[in-house]
Amino acid sequence: MVSAPHETMHRIFQEHPDLLSGVSEVLGVDFGLLAGVTVMPTDLTEARPVERRVDTLLRVETEDSASYLLAIEAQGKKDPAKPASWAYYLSYLHTKYRLPPVLLVVCQDRATAEWAARPVDIGLPQWAALTLRPLVVGPHNMPVITDAAEVRKDLALAMLALITHGADRDHGAILKAMTTALRETPDNVKNPIAELISQGLGNLPAAALWRKLVAVDLSFYKSPLSEEIRDEGRVESRAEDILFILEQRGIDVPEDVRERITGCDDTETLLGWLGRAITTPSAEDLFSDA
Repeated sequence: MVSAPHETMHRIFQEHPDLLSGVSEVLGVDFGLLAGVTVMPTDLTEARPVERRVDTLLRVETEDSASYLLAIEAQGKKDPAKPASWAYYLSYLHTKYRLPPVLLVVCQDRATAEWAARPVDIGLPQWAALTLRPLVVGPHNMPVITDAAEVRKDLALAMLALITHGADRDHGAILKAMTTALRETPDNVKNPIAELISQGLGNLPAAALWRKLVAVDLSFYKSPLSEEIRDEGRVESRAEDILFILEQRGIDVPEDVRERITGCDDTETLLGWLGRAITTPSAEDLFSDA
């Protein structure tokens, strides 16, 4: 079964094709100024009973009247069989559409991203008939965006960057920058982004933190995710949320701090501590502005 993070990492490009401009800057590859993007069929199966499907396929038109195909693959782990499949995709697409094909691989894991980025020679050791050269975005090259103003400049790129850095140990500042930026974003833009991020983070610890941040920073917006978070909030105290966030960030919580948190019965005070728990450098600093 395809996981939600796998589905999200390539589906972002379908729903936010302008993301290609930001990604081209990250990769240092000029894709040309976009004039249009068309989502193409992903089925690359031949008449023979061998099913092959690329995750996402886009036909990109540039302002200089050029066209190319962008095959996007979400890769969750190293897979020795993948390079052969990728080479097949590119050869098939070039044969069928007579357009230049480009392969873009999206990863959440640094080791997988670095593996996927290595060129693969196909042929004899002394003479490669083909060389596979994927473009790869992942935690090794995507920006770490912790400034809400930077997030607002390119929400689609910031969303992809957040998801690719979902496994980073100190992800709190990245998530906080996103929710801060989304506060001033119209609901029709904000809600789908919040949902995609939730799906893209999957079962990572950052996913639980994201849901709590949405409850605190974006509690006013209506969506399936917000309703689910509200249901959870009825059975989970804010004090437990604060301790959960600190523990997920790897911050030691002395017993006296734990007692002060669990012993507080003021809702507004707890809400303030909850917001600070995302970025505080230590448990004691949680109360610095109290």
